[in-house]
Parts: sequence; structure tokens; C-alpha cells
Amino acid sequence: MIANMRPEDLRAVMRTLLATHSPALASAFTEIARVRLAQVNAYSLSPSASLFLRSPPSGLSKPAPGLNEALTRARSLYGAGMGFASLGLLAGIIRATWGRQWETEGDMVDALAMIDADITQAIQSSKEEIEAGRVPDLAAARAAVGELSDALNGSASDVMAWGGEFPFERGVASLDHWKF
Repeated sequence: MIANMRPEDLRAVMRTLLATHSPALASAFTEIARVRLAQVNAYSLSPSASLFLRSPPSGLSKPAPGLNEALTRARSLYGAGMGFASLGLLAGIIRATWGRQWETEGDMVDALAMIDADITQAIQSSKEEIEAGRVPDLAAARAAVGELSDALNGSASDVMAWGGEFPFERGVASLDHWKF
């Protein structure tokens, strides 16, 4: 069944299973997911991953197919309660926007808005990770937050230099209001 079911049907079955059974089942499921994500090193970007492309002749950027894969990995991480691991991945995605320009509307702006929303979700997941006592290395957690902050600050400076509109305002606000 798992090998042959359409992904959307399998997701529906999993949601129903987790929602209609004991909370212990959902906890066990997310713990198994965290172990699997750690095994497959889901918290690092592939060095060859192309996240954004420049469109000739304008040189303006647009999302590349690799962006969706990277965002899916980040969402899997923070969804499984590995918020701090997802922060590093998101910082890498943000750094990939440095040196790029984009139109004020279109696919690139839409993708950047999704990244901004993912940043806020990853921060929330990180807060919950701390509250649950699943952060064995606070120094590494602080380093992940610092890496995200540096990426956001670099992006703000970069976008300001070419006169664009900074796309990660919600992420910056979430980070600024986090007392960590």
C-alpha cells in the first residue's frame, strides 16, 4: 500500500491516523521522523543545488527547481520539531539571494514570501524544541540563530543597495521578538 498509494492519499491516511489516535502515537511518529531526517542529513543544502536562476537578458532572478526541494527539506525539519536544524538550511537559502535582483511581482517575490513564512515557522518550531527540552547543545542552537540573523542582515543590506524591497520582514520581526 505504501509503495503504491498516491502521495496525497497517503498524507490523508497519515493525518487521519495521527489525529484519531492517542497523542503518544503522534509523539512516536515525530520522534521516528526526527531520527530519519538526521540519518539522511536533511539539514544541509546540496553543494550543487541551484536555488535561483538569472533570466537573460535582464539578469533578474527567478526560483530554480532546487529551491522547492530545499524548502521541502526545511519544512520537514521544522515540522518534525527540528527547528534549529531548519534555521541553518533557511540561512543558506537566504544567502543564495545575495547579489540577486528581482521584479516587484511574480514568481520570485512569491517564492521569497514563502521563505519569509518558513522562517517564522522555523523559529516557532525552535521555541517549541527548547520548551520540550530537546536541545542538547545550546551553543550550537545559538550559532544557528546567529547564522540566520547574519543571513537576514546581509540580505537586507544587499537589497537596500539595489533599491529593492526587503522580502523577509516577518522573519526579522519574529527573530527580533524572540528572547533566546
